Amino acid sequence: MSAVLAAVPQPRHTESRDLPHWSEWLADQLDPYWRADEWDSETNVFAGSVDNPLTAAYYCRVVRCTAMVEAFNSFCSACEYHRRKKKVEGRADFAEAHQPGVRHARQIGKSQFTLAPLSATVRTEIIYALQQRDQMKVILVPARIRCLTANLPAGLGSLFDLSPGFPASLEKLQSATFRGLMDQLVRARTEHEGSDPTAGDIWDCRLVGLLAGKGREYRATAGTIDFTGLRQTWLREVTKEYGRQVRPTVIELRFTVQAASIASAALVSRPYGNTPGKLQLPDMSTVVDAFRTAVNPKTRQPYGDKHRRALLGHWRRFLERARLLGLMDEVPGAFALSPAFHRIDAREDAEDELGRAIPEHAIAQLDEHLHLIGTSYERGGWTSDDYARMYAAYYRIVRDTGRRPEEAAQLKRGCVEWIDGKPTLIYDNLKRRRYGRRLPITETTACDIEAWEKDLSGLPMQNRSEEWLFPAPGQNRTLRSHMSAHHYSSHIFRTWVNRIPVLFGEGIDDKSDPVPLDRSDITLYGLRHAYAQRHADAGVPVDHLRELMDHREIDTTMGYFKVSLERKRKAVERVAPLTLDRHGNPRGYSDALAYEGQTVAVPYGGCSEPSNVKAGGQHCRIRFQCAGCDFYRPDPSYLPALEQQITELRADKEAALAMGAADWVIRNFDDQITGYDKSLGQMRNTLEQLPEQERAAVEEAARELRKARSAAAFISLESLKIRGGA
Repeated sequence: MSAVLAAVPQPRHTESRDLPHWSEWLADQLDPYWRADEWDSETNVFAGSVDNPLTAAYYCRVVRCTAMVEAFNSFCSACEYHRRKKKVEGRADFAEAHQPGVRHARQIGKSQFTLAPLSATVRTEIIYALQQRDQMKVILVPARIRCLTANLPAGLGSLFDLSPGFPASLEKLQSATFRGLMDQLVRARTEHEGSDPTAGDIWDCRLVGLLAGKGREYRATAGTIDFTGLRQTWLREVTKEYGRQVRPTVIELRFTVQAASIASAALVSRPYGNTPGKLQLPDMSTVVDAFRTAVNPKTRQPYGDKHRRALLGHWRRFLERARLLGLMDEVPGAFALSPAFHRIDAREDAEDELGRAIPEHAIAQLDEHLHLIGTSYERGGWTSDDYARMYAAYYRIVRDTGRRPEEAAQLKRGCVEWIDGKPTLIYDNLKRRRYGRRLPITETTACDIEAWEKDLSGLPMQNRSEEWLFPAPGQNRTLRSHMSAHHYSSHIFRTWVNRIPVLFGEGIDDKSDPVPLDRSDITLYGLRHAYAQRHADAGVPVDHLRELMDHREIDTTMGYFKVSLERKRKAVERVAPLTLDRHGNPRGYSDALAYEGQTVAVPYGGCSEPSNVKAGGQHCRIRFQCAGCDFYRPDPSYLPALEQQITELRADKEAALAMGAADWVIRNFDDQITGYDKSLGQMRNTLEQLPEQERAAVEEAARELRKARSAAAFISLESLKIRGGA
């Protein structure tokens, strides 16, 4: 174990008398050429430049005004005063026509601040923190620094001398800026004092300096990483050194620590859990068993298979990298994951566990309350109504196209292309790095996109956002050119759903009142699942649906829509009694078990021929000419397939006539058309004789069965055509 622990640096402690003065040390860290065109180190005055995208400095919207403002496409206070005094409604007209007065000379204002009145140490601290925030691409808002410095106590020696309650005296945005500055200074102070923020068993994320997560290219400023759950000293130290050397994101390191904690708990029961040099394959098998049965410590409920497999993946990557780094040289190679023995197989879903699709009746309720979506935010010449229109357009596009939220957020202007009068959406599959993908969409969806694009063309836009269909709403955050799908999902969408007064689910309670809908089940990504479910309900073949979802594997597509066994059983009970034979005579089944046990689904109906049932519908001795078979058992769930088959047979007959085919070929077509048409007509008559409510229930049950069959891998129509032509 000594070799393992030797890789771990011990905490460094330096006597205070040997430390350089804080202010001097910090001054040595400064970039002397920082913002040379904006910061004057001689006068300690900062004057923001409109040419720097990292500075919130812009010219007044009035064309002839040279005053500076901090918000894009806004008026300076003087011009806004004149606009309101003259009661000018048209902001664009006022911006073009107004003639500013002589008092609009540039002076200390929105784009400037001075640090001259502050002590040398405080000046150095603020400039250092601003330089660090520049590296994080955080926009500098001069007005906030100006307000912050104005609130600092006179004679302040260092920002660290402020009382803990100081941020409470600031406005929200100023307080956030102050905390951002202090995050950088606390990290610098730790480095100055020579202490190691990774020496302990609990790491402060803002001191360690790891990135927050994938897609969050900024250092984490809050939270901790707790290694105390790792009970073996060797495993705890190896995991900490892994974090030091690999420097994963905070989110990834937390998952690694969670996975290592599960392994640690399993090794407690092993005789050599604390002796890494004696660990073997059986010890790893015990660890994997612990992953298979892992539970959530907060809810005490078992983790889902997907999460357990993800944790095992983090454990695997941790072991591989730790060995490459030489952190586990004393641990035998036998203590490793074997693909043959150490995997977690996906279990079958519970019978009543449905996909995450938002039900159509819930989407209808969301549509009715779309006017409630929005925000009070106004910035850059955009009103709250402008943002509301953008948020509503984004919701409709995700709902109607089924694209991932990130893909919809990164749509570009001109993403709709019309080919032969049919619209196509051009998008990028970001998850699988497949770019320039094309998706057929409805004309209504295309018109929605083009309507929003037209509205967008009339709104002011910064250069970095001009190409995007959904530009970034904020100007004072990390530079982002398009809207954040994460922000929309967690804030805009969630706030909107919670704002809707009442949302009802399916069914009624014991008092015959509608059942409330669980709002936590309504997620933005659920709209993508609903897209898949909607097409499955319409009978779209699963291979076609795979293409619409832009998946590589059909198994992935099938995970997006489901029919529970309970719902399927109820659907069968509705439809089974209405089963016919090829002559149109009733051949109903008494229960669902007989229906499913004595027939097999083929494209145009059920088949009760024993050998074909046994072969799962793959063994038909008359080449699937079902209309002439006494084992043919159609029911109302096959109505669309029958209609399509009759249409195709008639088209094939016309082609055969044009080709001069033999008479017996034409007779075969006529006989099949007559047979299928007889079954179709009898089923329609049966449905028309049912009471309206019962007929609606049967039609709904038929849709459920078609949906279930679309996910099953029975004989494709293409293969039948090939066989039938022999």
